[in-house]
Amino acid sequence: MEIFFGAFTSEWEQRRAALLHELSLGPKRRSSAEDEMKRRLKAMAELGGGGGAGGGGGSRPKMQRAAARPIFAAEAQAAEASRPIEARLAAVAQGSQPAVVKMASYGAGARVGAMLNYVSRGGELAVENENGERISSREDLARLRGVWNHLFQNRVESRDIGSFTVEIATAAVSSDEAMHELVRNSLTSAFGDRRYAYAVTRQANDALSVQGAIVLRSGQGERLTGDDKAANIIQARHDVSAAAQGVAARFLFQSYGNGVEYGASKLRSLVERHDGNVRDDRGQVIGDEKLAGDLVQKEWRGDLHSRKGRDVMHLIMSARAGTNVEAFENAARDFLAEQFAGHRYVFAMHDPANDPKKEGEGGKRPHVHAHAIITMRSESGDRIETIPQVFREWRATMAEKARAHGIAMEMTDRREFASPPAFTRNQVRPVSSEGRTEHVGTSEAAQERYDAKRGGRRSLAKAERSREYAIKATQSWKKIALASGDQRIVAYAEEQRDHLTASLSAGQAEATPNVVHADFGSKFRANLVTLQKLVLEGQDVRETSMAEFETYEKQVEKALFKLERSVGPDDRNDFDEVANLARDHVNQRRELLELHEQRDEAMAGQGRDEQRSAGRDDATEQWNAAVVKHGEAVVEAGNHVMIDIEHYREGLDRFEAGEFSSGDKDAMQNGLNQAVERAAQLAIEGNTYIGEVAERDPDLMRAIEEAGKKDPARPEGEKDKTTANVDATAEQQRDLRHEDAERPTNEPDAREAHELASTVDATNRLQDRVNKEREATQRGGETTRTDPAQQHIPRLEELERDEIERNERDRDDRER
Repeated sequence: MEIFFGAFTSEWEQRRAALLHELSLGPKRRSSAEDEMKRRLKAMAELGGGGGAGGGGGSRPKMQRAAARPIFAAEAQAAEASRPIEARLAAVAQGSQPAVVKMASYGAGARVGAMLNYVSRGGELAVENENGERISSREDLARLRGVWNHLFQNRVESRDIGSFTVEIATAAVSSDEAMHELVRNSLTSAFGDRRYAYAVTRQANDALSVQGAIVLRSGQGERLTGDDKAANIIQARHDVSAAAQGVAARFLFQSYGNGVEYGASKLRSLVERHDGNVRDDRGQVIGDEKLAGDLVQKEWRGDLHSRKGRDVMHLIMSARAGTNVEAFENAARDFLAEQFAGHRYVFAMHDPANDPKKEGEGGKRPHVHAHAIITMRSESGDRIETIPQVFREWRATMAEKARAHGIAMEMTDRREFASPPAFTRNQVRPVSSEGRTEHVGTSEAAQERYDAKRGGRRSLAKAERSREYAIKATQSWKKIALASGDQRIVAYAEEQRDHLTASLSAGQAEATPNVVHADFGSKFRANLVTLQKLVLEGQDVRETSMAEFETYEKQVEKALFKLERSVGPDDRNDFDEVANLARDHVNQRRELLELHEQRDEAMAGQGRDEQRSAGRDDATEQWNAAVVKHGEAVVEAGNHVMIDIEHYREGLDRFEAGEFSSGDKDAMQNGLNQAVERAAQLAIEGNTYIGEVAERDPDLMRAIEEAGKKDPARPEGEKDKTTANVDATAEQQRDLRHEDAERPTNEPDAREAHELASTVDATNRLQDRVNKEREATQRGGETTRTDPAQQHIPRLEELERDEIERNERDRDDRER
């Protein structure tokens, strides 16, 4: 099939069509995504094989390239756009402020309203969009969600943490330890290997009320939904377990949420409500909020496999206190217009003079800053890259726009000052919003990192590339000190040079042996090989089912998780690239699999139509064979009553299956009994067709025997011979068939069809009858479901007339 890309109006549709076309050509033609992923994996493998990767101590450059070319296109653009390092550092020594552009958060489309509400301070501040239009009313802000919706993927956030309650009706326990042992046995029987924490309250009637939080994803990858459906699942698992013997428990879920922050908040709240009397699934006491946060941050985090939609990003641009607000607003406007052309966005200024939010609530910050909400995808389908090189480019552009509006600002790098690394919002929690927000760490390591950043403690990145950059920065500070005649600038430059020199010496002394790097790199390479085999060299997913594909998708996620654990902090950039490419590749495979399934369904539908047509032809032939075998009148009479029997049986089966919520089941059973009695009477009167069917229908055979015993027209001694008579009749038919086989005939095919005629004919006619009944049900709406027994019975006469007319047409055809 040839693809005409001009038929697609937008660039992203053209790329999507081209990718699907390449995938459809088979394994010999790799897509551009596969080639890109191979390149990234190969580069990371070279890094892992070089003897180390950013974990503890120095590491080699991420990618070995000739002429030391920049790794990413964004870094190349930033290098071209930024000023020379000596010019930037000299300006900083003279008092220029650093450019600050940072990511606050990502959000799915469902959170756009909340993010816009925060930026606009609940609609009290006007926001400005990409066209320069001012939006000040809440109604206009609410409409933005619909205007941007076509740019969203609208992926649902994963349900990571659930809140549950359990009511345990039990006899009195001997001690607190016995009580907790009983509770953990009940919870583990329902939750399996999932991590959880709980608190117990004794009731007056010796019952136990349990409240807790649980990781919804198990070690095998099964994720509970945290709702009533999940409660029914775990309830069933508990009820069949040994823990349920003599102990009744009722499980319920109250809520669920996404991410570590949600889980830590729920667990801290549980600890606060129960005064620290909280335990985890291993029996360890969680006595305070710090232990609760540590449990989620350190132990539960790896089990969550949390996923959030990234439809928009919240970007913050800030400047020092005292910066001209109007000039900074103009600079922010120019920066957004240049850096995010083609994207939808709004931004608003927050300055202490006009911020309507109170200082105690986190408002009126002393520094000037702007908040922007930006769609991750542009109108042409391009997505924003959020890697360190891109942020470097953003800071360089922001500094350039600020200088154009009279603000002394420069792009800076922490390696130029030996500044400590920043802390993330997951590592700390706010305790005071007065002025500059104060935080506490959620763990000892996080607290140390927070103290180092706030205290200005000097440190240097340990990666080899970072050390080389720091050496270059040291030389630049030395040049500035020698060239400047201003003693203030000289002193500042010498101070920064000394800090860098000391940090470099300390880092060299703390370097760890190479054997550690080799061990780390070995695990790193092994994880890379696993990921590459799964993503690029796995089985052809076009030949798998959707269930098998979902298993394959989970394996890729597991491989990414293991690779993430083995990658060093300085190599996060390349991991993010590989992870994004791997997930894009899997999504493209999913889309291709769905296209193949749609094609197969269409072909299957066409095949069913052909089979249905062939089935009708076979039914006609089998009907003719049965007429030759038993006679037309005998077959018609027997077939009518057998159709009625199958109809009533099907109705009763649907009652048992719960398809009918109302109606008269007894009327349906009475109809079946009457139909069976009519069939038995026909068999006694000599209907050989009924007799032959009864050989395969035990219920009908029993009815014939009972009718034979009750027949007053037969002598008392003959009533017990009904079965023998039926068998004798069948034997006579077999003898007649044997004699017919010995006679010369011009229709041998018809005689062979006699053997299967009655059974297949009844089945096909029953299927036709069921199809007609379903069509009548759909045309008549729910009225045919209200009382099936009464609705179907009036249709019998109409169906019988149709059957007689069809038989007459068939007879005329045979005579012709």
